[in-house]
Amino acid sequence: MDQIKTGRLIRALRQAQGLTQRALAGRIGVSDKAVSKWERGCGAPDIALLPQLSQALQVDLHALLRGALEENDMTNGNLNKLRIYVCPDCGNLLFSTDEASVSCCGRALTPLQAQPADEAHALSVTESDGEWFVTAAHEMRREHYISFVALRTGDTLLVRKQYPEWGLETRLPLFSHGTLLWYCTRHGLFSRRV
Repeated sequence: MDQIKTGRLIRALRQAQGLTQRALAGRIGVSDKAVSKWERGCGAPDIALLPQLSQALQVDLHALLRGALEENDMTNGNLNKLRIYVCPDCGNLLFSTDEASVSCCGRALTPLQAQPADEAHALSVTESDGEWFVTAAHEMRREHYISFVALRTGDTLLVRKQYPEWGLETRLPLFSHGTLLWYCTRHGLFSRRV
């Protein structure tokens, strides 16, 4: 960790939130002199304080250690590079429109890779009353079920959460084109063009 870079980042993030050194110090249980020392690069926060400091400054812990924020190119809302993440511990569902550092329950997550559906994971998709009517014969038990069904077009992502012990049956808007995505809790992400 470069103390000077980290100190500059702490100051910039603190000021961006409109916090005084004393206010930041109060949030993490240190003196304002300690915060001043860090910001001047004359010392670094104790490693035990980093998670609290990260939360107080609303920044990733790795950014604090690097002393810099990572910049991404603007994607202008295009969903063609959509990335989907599912936490293996809590089942939390997360999305990003381009590369991102995503974590949940203390784990770094990698984006799911969509695969074509086999017979056991196939969806039945029919047009009904101006909508897509989506069903599946897939089992829906707590240990093994389809967690969500989503429809992605160039500028729209619609997600329908599914629940174990309910049959998979949902309606989605009828777009002229798009990609259906669905996630099996055991076998991963599947996709199909509609």
